[in-house]
Amino acid sequence: MHPLILPMAAHVALTAFLYVLLTAARAPSVWGVGRRPDGSNPWAKVEPRISANLSNQFEWPVFFYAACLILMQHGTGRLALALAWVFVGGRLLHSSIQILTTNVRLRGLVFTVNFIAVVGLWAMVLVMTQKPA
Repeated sequence: MHPLILPMAAHVALTAFLYVLLTAARAPSVWGVGRRPDGSNPWAKVEPRISANLSNQFEWPVFFYAACLILMQHGTGRLALALAWVFVGGRLLHSSIQILTTNVRLRGLVFTVNFIAVVGLWAMVLVMTQKPA
């Protein structure tokens, strides 16, 4: 198994977890399961943040997957694997911040780390796929 499969699978697991979490957050409104005695949804404030975060998993991460797949075909080293894990760890932290807080500044800082990790992966793609002149 290629080492880059594990960080990719970890991000898929995070995304799957977010789907489960969103389903649970919507259950009181959709199915009536877990409603408060007054009929309200106890997850009402956090549900939009979970939904927004789930949507985020299909934006910048697309470039992560593309870079990983290309690097898997051209060989990778420790740096690519480290950048991939930085990205996944950053996505986990980003999700936690977005869902559990309203701290946009901190979320932006963590996103910047994710952004730089993927840019680093793409720099490696450009270097590794260069044909000799």
